[in-house]
Amino acid sequence: MKFGIIKERKNPPDRRVVFSPGKLKEFQEKFPKAALVVESSAIRVFSDEAYANVGFEVINDMSSCDVLFGVKEVPLDALIPNKKYFFFSHTIKKQPYNRDLLNAILDKNIELFDHETIIKENGARLIGFGRYAGIVGAYNGFRAIGLTNGTFDLPKAATLDSQKELILELNKINVSNIKILLTGNGKVAFGAKEMLDAMHMKQVSVDAYLAQNFEEPVYCLVDVLDYNRRKDAQILDNFDFYDHPEKYESDFMRFAKVTDFFIAGHFYGNGAPYLFTREDAKSKDFKIKFVADISCDVDGPVASTLRASTITDPIYGYDPATESEVSYKDENAIIVMAVDNLPCELPKDASEGFGELFLENVIPAFFNEDKEGVLERAKMTENGKLTERFSYLQNYIDGKE
Repeated sequence: MKFGIIKERKNPPDRRVVFSPGKLKEFQEKFPKAALVVESSAIRVFSDEAYANVGFEVINDMSSCDVLFGVKEVPLDALIPNKKYFFFSHTIKKQPYNRDLLNAILDKNIELFDHETIIKENGARLIGFGRYAGIVGAYNGFRAIGLTNGTFDLPKAATLDSQKELILELNKINVSNIKILLTGNGKVAFGAKEMLDAMHMKQVSVDAYLAQNFEEPVYCLVDVLDYNRRKDAQILDNFDFYDHPEKYESDFMRFAKVTDFFIAGHFYGNGAPYLFTREDAKSKDFKIKFVADISCDVDGPVASTLRASTITDPIYGYDPATESEVSYKDENAIIVMAVDNLPCELPKDASEGFGELFLENVIPAFFNEDKEGVLERAKMTENGKLTERFSYLQNYIDGKE
């Protein structure tokens, strides 16, 4: 079987790649029967020479490959018929802007494996860039604080080489005695937590965070049952919340009353309560001034996130009184960082980490007859049709919804 690393063609350019030269070499060593080639790219964070230097052929025509690995959506005219493709298609939530892409995949008899659909039997995702979103998102949140207050000036993450360099910069700044709330229990939240811990910030319990004042900056990591409560006052478990989100209401305001900087690293499921609403943000008790919304659900559970921001222009202000966007320098503004492609700012580290997960969780399935069912679960299209698991997309591709 012949595998190929394709060039990223989407704009704005994405410098990430599924396998770095080192990880691709590890792939070859673990599975010597695999044939591996790399498509030439001038934008990839690792140069063509870096791949050639570890023994891989760098080519321009990928039509001889059986399986093609990319990161972002492949333009319609670049799709090669009758291949297996792996990339983020952004179609599984029926995104209107990619309907034509999914139809083209079906028309060209392509087997699509979306990175988001590569999951365990229990539904947990096996691969992703979440950790790096958390790492960069936390950094960008502190950068927003410095820019707003004029107290320090962190360089843009995209100008730095690695997480290590981001941490070095963060440890040069002085942060006042703020309280930081971090939501989530997955890779995104723990990526952000890595940065707070690297700054030697003190982690405190929920009870201490809510009740005490501190002489140093502190943070509290909270999960869904900390900021949601059942309407009938029962205290059950996370699975009950995931299964019956309609039975819960937000209890986030108790944190909003004492929080200065909120890092949103949670996953928001359909039907779950909003963390805070626009009315909540108008309350005189609402204290949050800075929001790093890594989850970036626009016009959703974090009321101040009116839109996704960009790497070029990462922060904006939200005026709770008018429910509208204002300058982040506005004295009434909640400062919002809501970049939706944060791992792009750390392409080298993100690629290394992604490749490690991919090599561990996906590649073996090609050589062990997919004994764990990883490929079978992830396959969205086959023989010009949607697979059964993704048949819910039929009306979407037909343009009926």
